[in-house]
Amino acid sequence: MGKRSDSRKPSCVSMKSDQSMEQPKNFRDEDSSTSQRPKNVILKRQKSDTLSGNQLESIFKKLEEKVITLIKNELKSFKKLLSPDYPACTEKEVEHVEDLHSVREGALKITLHVLKDMNHTDLANTLQTKLIYQGKLKSNLREKQIETASRRPATQETPIKCNDLFKDKSIRTVLTKGVAGIGKTVSVQKFILDWAEGKANQDIFFMFPLPFRELNLIKQENLSLMNLLHHLFPEIKELTSMDCDSYKVVLIFDGLDECRLPLNFQNNKRLCDVTESASVDVLLTNLIKGNLLPSALLWITSRPGAANQIPPEYVDQVTEVRGFSDTQKEEYFRKRISDQSLANKIITHMKSSRSLYIMCHIPVFCWISATVLERMLVEAESGEIPKTLTQMFTHFLIFQIKHKDQKYHQKCDSDPQQTTESILALGKLAFQQLEKGNLIFYEEDLRECGIDVREASVYSGVCTQIFREEFGLHLGKVFSFVHLSVQEFLAALYAFLSFVLKKRNVFVEQRTRIFHSFRNRKMYAFLKSAVDKALQSENGHLDLFLRFLLGLSLESNQTLLQDLLPQTRSSSQSKQKTVEYIKKKIRENPSPEKSINLFHCLNELNDRSLVQEVQHYLNRTDNSRLSGIRLSPAQWSALVFVILNSEEELDVFDLSKYDRSDECLLRLLPVVKASRKAVLCGCYLTEESCRVLSSVLGSNSSSLRELDLSENNLQDSGVKLLSAGLENPHCTLEILRLCNCSITGEGCVSLTSALKSNPSSHLRELNLKYNNPGESGVKLLSDLLKDPHCKLEKLQ
Repeated sequence: MGKRSDSRKPSCVSMKSDQSMEQPKNFRDEDSSTSQRPKNVILKRQKSDTLSGNQLESIFKKLEEKVITLIKNELKSFKKLLSPDYPACTEKEVEHVEDLHSVREGALKITLHVLKDMNHTDLANTLQTKLIYQGKLKSNLREKQIETASRRPATQETPIKCNDLFKDKSIRTVLTKGVAGIGKTVSVQKFILDWAEGKANQDIFFMFPLPFRELNLIKQENLSLMNLLHHLFPEIKELTSMDCDSYKVVLIFDGLDECRLPLNFQNNKRLCDVTESASVDVLLTNLIKGNLLPSALLWITSRPGAANQIPPEYVDQVTEVRGFSDTQKEEYFRKRISDQSLANKIITHMKSSRSLYIMCHIPVFCWISATVLERMLVEAESGEIPKTLTQMFTHFLIFQIKHKDQKYHQKCDSDPQQTTESILALGKLAFQQLEKGNLIFYEEDLRECGIDVREASVYSGVCTQIFREEFGLHLGKVFSFVHLSVQEFLAALYAFLSFVLKKRNVFVEQRTRIFHSFRNRKMYAFLKSAVDKALQSENGHLDLFLRFLLGLSLESNQTLLQDLLPQTRSSSQSKQKTVEYIKKKIRENPSPEKSINLFHCLNELNDRSLVQEVQHYLNRTDNSRLSGIRLSPAQWSALVFVILNSEEELDVFDLSKYDRSDECLLRLLPVVKASRKAVLCGCYLTEESCRVLSSVLGSNSSSLRELDLSENNLQDSGVKLLSAGLENPHCTLEILRLCNCSITGEGCVSLTSALKSNPSSHLRELNLKYNNPGESGVKLLSDLLKDPHCKLEKLQ
């Protein structure tokens, strides 16, 4: 018998072999003749084992040929792995490298030993890294990503094509933005899974997903970048350094909006050594700045409101996940609903309510709407089909309470009081974390709201498709609502229930809570404080919350929630006072975004008086021209709301249909921002319009792709202002027309400088006909066409 190995760890090969072995037969159950046969066979084999010298020579000659062939084949594959023309192994070649079979393991040991003996230790280390660490990393990522994806609702599995993000070698850092639930994380998972399964981006050597929700959990005060990677990816713990100059490495930071780190880019110390210890915040800021691993590629995802946490100078390209188009919205409902006549009814209903149809660009909202409407129409539920957001989410909550997940059915208390307490606890969590801007919660957050972490599954059982718990890729449990809008609705429900049940105004400090003697004035004061709180929010994080809260104040919605609410009724006087207060705030002319949300609030309260005023003006004018008609600030805001919520798709905005002036453009700027093409030619615009358009070009949330400013006296000063927007990394403009705008060589210098300084510029067509750029201006612009880093394709 050969000597037993000193290693006490079972090899992967042995474990695999054990799994594939057949279970030993129970010979007691067989007849005696059958049980004797194996012994006879063994005796015969033992007898035939004696071989002649010639036979042994022949066998070993064939053995030598086969061993040499096997070794040669393995050496060829090793050579390919180390070749600069073959930067990554294919899926076939990395298959099962995490548990190398005996031939490759033996060949690898011999090859590594000889390479080191030849003083080629660097080649030996690279070969070992490629075969072992990359294989282990891919294997683990395959398991984690497939597991995570399987828990996602089917409605979210609509990834964008993202495998070409780093094809341009000049791009190091990509920032992808998109509203909550639009598909950013799903896109990241698809990107990682395609790499791990060998389907795409095989020139990437290592890929490390580092979600912010996981980085928030790392409590160590100081650790090096390598220690951080070892902590999150133990399969590479023997890797002591990261040579990004020799091989391609991608770091993926998903969910910037979930980050609870300060990301202090200005004051954090400079760090260049991957083995030097620092806080996680310092490590991240130095990675993004390019001080740490300057050759590594970075992909960051974020909601638009949080994207500005990364200074623009550290971002090379900005992309956006835009969600469903109108065509895709209909496709979703037709695929989700098997009964096509029912699908058609749902599509028709969604189109009849513009506010609902607009929200359907978010895949999760399509899922919520389909869940509600399918059951209401199939089960012939009594009551009005939802036409507002509050009605839709109220029905969604009711359905989730009624249709408890079977898994938790026995554990859930059907007592209405218990259900109310569960909803209140979740609502408190939703409200407190919404105020802080958090979408992801941890165990300590739940405990602060009186939720027993051990009973989280009970809450999931009450609302199994509302609240969820999951294990992160690397660390402990994280909790979230299925979508931000669900969190906002439950937060509003909590605020409303707290007021109705406990006479508590969550917007007022405890020591200053004063309640009036009349119920109407109480309700009005409560809703008024909510409006003020939302208007004070700089990033608008309470806008949708306010719409839900005002909707819940209506008697019709309270009737739907009669099992959760006591017999409480809001008076028409309270509602009317709230409506008048909102109109007063609109007349004070807040920002366009705030005005639009206030109109949505009026819509939730079933008041369309201001909108009807503007529609009256539009109906009595020729072709919607408003030239010569003086509108108040409130009416201008109403006009914007009407245009943005009209049934006509906002593909092209033509200023000449309204009024050719700087003032009209300024008032209708949100419409320009929401349109893909803005036609502003011949509208007597000045550099004042260029100033506001520059802000649109540099906006995180602009949809503008084509801008025509021809036949306006913009001059070089106006072009200089526009150029400030063009050089912003967030600018996604593709076509710019500036024909006959009195532009000289000075303006051409501004345009050239902007396009050269913005490597993520999307501009591919520039039209400057009938201007006077001079020879120097023409040369500057013509050189842009030759610049490989510039995307400009067409210059007139």
